[in-house]
Amino acid sequence: MSRLTNFTMGLIGTSLWAIFIIGLAHSISTGFAGFWGGLPFTIIAGFVICLALYNFWEETIRKTKK
Repeated sequence: MSRLTNFTMGLIGTSLWAIFIIGLAHSISTGFAGFWGGLPFTIIAGFVICLALYNFWEETIRKTKK
């Protein structure tokens, strides 16, 4: 695939996944678990989103052409 296609599909996929995880963390924290019950999940979700963004950057922007 071309670099533009990889960038576009990676951006769409990473964005949709991050929106889902942020919504899930929000619903857990505001629901039955409460803020303190949902805090561990929110911290882990934030860390995993950072890892996914780094992977997106490394695979699409930083990658050199072969």
